[in-house]
Amino acid sequence: MLHTLNDKAECYGAVTDDAEQADVRLIRRIVAGELSAFEDIYRMYYPRLTRFLRRVTQRPELVEEVLNDTMLVVWNRAAAFNGSSKVSTWIFAIAYRKALKGLSRVDDPVDDKLGEHRENWELGPEDECGQRQRSVALARMLASLSTEHRVVVDLTYFHGMSYAEIAAIVGCPVNTVKTRMFHARRHLKTMMTGQLEDWL
Repeated sequence: MLHTLNDKAECYGAVTDDAEQADVRLIRRIVAGELSAFEDIYRMYYPRLTRFLRRVTQRPELVEEVLNDTMLVVWNRAAAFNGSSKVSTWIFAIAYRKALKGLSRVDDPVDDKLGEHRENWELGPEDECGQRQRSVALARMLASLSTEHRVVVDLTYFHGMSYAEIAAIVGCPVNTVKTRMFHARRHLKTMMTGQLEDWL
């Protein structure tokens, strides 16, 4: 099983850098039942998945549950990773599906009450105020997008993923991702006052 995993990863050219190599090694160790490897990958992905799920679901109360459901799949089905994508793409795809499932159980309208209290990126004191204002404005604009559009924007700008990776995560053609990005950008630009245009 471990040889097959490695062969497939090399065949598809998915392992291209040190970080990805480290992720693949952790997955192999998880397949072998090493709890410490699962703990390592959980710690590595927790911050990224938390930010992603907060933006996608717009429901802070769902984030921890969806994240834990995601990582449970990683633990139980690590052998299902076949190397046809990056480990991060595989994990984010699981998180996306779990987020949609979690949202489907909630049928009341989304009210983003925590929009003004979103976390800031680490900055020096002189930039913190302006960044806070931009973060709040961006969070409000992202909250106005549909889930499908918000996911594409989030994965592109906050996780640095390519359209091909996003397509693998959300399970649609690359052209669909491009179309969603086009509509999301157009919607966001109509809401801008000019201060965020260089973000897009």
